[in-house]
Amino acid sequence: MPDRPDVPDDVLDRLRARCLALPGAYEERAWVGTRWMVRKKTFAHVLGISDEYPPAYAREAPYVGDATVLTFRSRGDELAALVGTGHPFYKLSWHPEAVGMVVETDADWDEIGELLTESYCLRAPQKLVARVRRPGPAAGGPG
Repeated sequence: MPDRPDVPDDVLDRLRARCLALPGAYEERAWVGTRWMVRKKTFAHVLGISDEYPPAYAREAPYVGDATVLTFRSRGDELAALVGTGHPFYKLSWHPEAVGMVVETDADWDEIGELLTESYCLRAPQKLVARVRRPGPAAGGPG
């Protein structure tokens, strides 16, 4: 059986803090890795992958070797921009809104927080979404 890379504790802790700060969000151990859910819907999933394991994730990742991968949901212009950016982002084939991201040591945690919030908002009921503080456009940027 191939090695099963672990998600580094610091990555798991940072993701956990951001995900569990969202209303009604909870954490579950997934069949591989850890996932965060709202009302039985996954909005984020993190796992370690290798060249061969787990097969469905290893086939999708445009990456060779061990990596930590975060999957989440996105749509519209944001989805197109993420996929168009390329590494560390890539499109997953199993759902039209599913995006993968290789989490590297120099990851932008503010961006990850925003992506997790948006993913949550796509999956959560509107009653919970209304309670989420979402970042607005950057100062001096387009409104």
